[in-house]
Amino acid sequence: MPRLLFKKTDNAIWISHLDLMRLFQRAFKRAGLSLTHTQGFNPRPSVSIALPLSVGVESQCELLDFDLNTEIVSNSDICMRLNKALIDGIKVLQVYDDGKKLRDLAFMRCKINMYYDHGIPHGAGDKLKELFSSDSLIVEKKTKSGLQNQDIVPMIRNLTAKASSENEMVIDTTVCCQNPTLNPMQIISAVERYRPELMPDTCRYRRVELYDTQGNLFR
Repeated sequence: MPRLLFKKTDNAIWISHLDLMRLFQRAFKRAGLSLTHTQGFNPRPSVSIALPLSVGVESQCELLDFDLNTEIVSNSDICMRLNKALIDGIKVLQVYDDGKKLRDLAFMRCKINMYYDHGIPHGAGDKLKELFSSDSLIVEKKTKSGLQNQDIVPMIRNLTAKASSENEMVIDTTVCCQNPTLNPMQIISAVERYRPELMPDTCRYRRVELYDTQGNLFR
């Protein structure tokens, strides 16, 4: 099944996962690219997105699998035609065949921007480094059965924290994204719980890249 790599930026970050699926289904249709459909009582277009993205989060590395029911079309042509049919903020970066199996997707690199209205607290970089060098950091995680405690340290592959301006700290980290999964905002939850004096006034994160179980680029 072919796969495409796309980014979601600007105002498009406010599109929900289900609406994004519908957006791509319409884009394929407008681009003159007929999708196959699933079998059964409720056939659906053959489009699926790995790792659903939370509303309000930017990403440079979203993956979508699809299957066409049309004459042979080159990957470069699919890319061009879809980009003409998509909205601002959603852009296909690459279309290719023989993508890696999704079960081998293991790690995600992301950047967390922490904003301080009155300037970064003194020594924040060293304190954050010390915090995430701990043997264990327990934070609460929302699950279908309620709140559960989770140790996030084993799910952090690496992490750095540096000031990008007098009011902004950037955490650059690679975390587990499948079996188990770490929501990057749990890192902020750890800051709030263990170092409340470093809690930013506002924060956001964005996905940067995906890796397989061996740490190689995932495509």
